[in-house]
Amino acid sequence: MGVGPGTEKYLTNYSIDIIRKSHYIIGYKYTLNTIEHILDRSFNNIFEITMKTQEQVYLNVFNDLMKDGDICTVPFTGDVNFSESEVVDRLLDLFGDENVEIVPGVSSIQVASAKSRVPLDKAAIISFHVTGDIEDKKISLVKSVVDNKSVILVPRPWPSDKLKNFMPSEISSFLKEKGVDTTKIDVWVFENLANNKKENTYKGKLNSLEGKTFSDLSVMVIDQNKRQTYLEF
Repeated sequence: MGVGPGTEKYLTNYSIDIIRKSHYIIGYKYTLNTIEHILDRSFNNIFEITMKTQEQVYLNVFNDLMKDGDICTVPFTGDVNFSESEVVDRLLDLFGDENVEIVPGVSSIQVASAKSRVPLDKAAIISFHVTGDIEDKKISLVKSVVDNKSVILVPRPWPSDKLKNFMPSEISSFLKEKGVDTTKIDVWVFENLANNKKENTYKGKLNSLEGKTFSDLSVMVIDQNKRQTYLEF
């Protein structure tokens, strides 16, 4: 289930209804904090997980605790259908398509699109926030930029191995290495979107990102948008 980018104002009524009916809720700390205001700990059994513990918790809850008719919700920050496929695929494998309902949410990509005024239907959407190989995605990034398309992307933070980092600074340097003139392309970086206390917006040229550090919770927009209205057609 997607529960929005980090604030209750983007949480859908449908998601709220399911959460309130859920006997078990399994999620990461940040995501659980996003829905804390609607949790009823006298009814909802809450399990906080990490990357290392999630598999065992899923198995314990579904195999040992759940009974027929019980509802278990696994909330994801943003939209469950974006940057979460590795976990969703695992849940489908474990419990079967017929037992899993995928509930969409509002993603940080959608919010970044609105704030930068770069429409989704005129941009390439790429998530580097995956644990697997990203070389094909990097090729797609270069091709999109060279083809003068806008790109809305989720960078990849990797605190334990800086060589696997692909954050805005690394993205800017990578594109320059591939022959892109990064001094002429507009870029946005949105940190902690929808978090009223921590949200921050950076706008500049792509080359200005080199050497800059941004939050792990960032969305980047390479803005090459050319506005068109129906009057032009």
